[in-house]
Amino acid sequence: MPDPLLISVIVPCRNERQHIDAFCNSAISQVLPEGWQMEVLVADGDSDDGTRQRLQERCASDPRLVLVDNPGRIVSTGLNACIARARGAIIARLDVHSQFAPDYLAQCIAALSRTGADNVGGPWVARGTGRTGAAVAAAFQCRWVVGGARSRDVQFEGAVDTVYLGCWPRGVFERYGPFDEALVRNQDDEHNLRLRLAGARIWQSRLIRSTYHPRNSLRHLFSQQRQYGYWRPFVMRKHGQPGALRQLV
Repeated sequence: MPDPLLISVIVPCRNERQHIDAFCNSAISQVLPEGWQMEVLVADGDSDDGTRQRLQERCASDPRLVLVDNPGRIVSTGLNACIARARGAIIARLDVHSQFAPDYLAQCIAALSRTGADNVGGPWVARGTGRTGAAVAAAFQCRWVVGGARSRDVQFEGAVDTVYLGCWPRGVFERYGPFDEALVRNQDDEHNLRLRLAGARIWQSRLIRSTYHPRNSLRHLFSQQRQYGYWRPFVMRKHGQPGALRQLV
């Protein structure tokens, strides 16, 4: 039986030794509503840079942190492995490369309660460092690169096609299924599309605030977006949906 006052944070990662400590510190510093507790499940995809060893040390010193094995190494298998271990009535996804407002999880809980939506999240805001980082962040904010104009509007509040990361009542995964492990990328887009086609609601709240810090590498940006572009047709074909012009571009 899920704990009604426990929020389970799920995080896939692989080879993030440089960022894992900062992420863990940020996650466990979240200020939750009175009576609420949290667990942070980190799915490590066979890291070989010391990430796993550092996670083991962190988990040993803080029972809120839980190391989960992800032998599949991809995001979807990591998310599903965390969901299978999660004990909370609410499940929220976080990202190792993002910085979260102290009340991020509290606002997710409030938005779910206020709207009755099946998935809630905040706007996508990217910020880089240096010239290259700034250029990469600008590309991430460009609707022709990643689409979804409303998800780039930090003031928008309302129903959307998708949100950054996401936070769900546990029952959503029981009703609509987990993430599609056949997809290396775009697993969140496919899951949100699956929800919408079934009549579920996805809600963006401007009060759910985070900042994504992309890697300072144009090569990585190109590789990542090429993968998104490659896997997007598989999502649309699975559900018999046409692609938008910006996605084709």
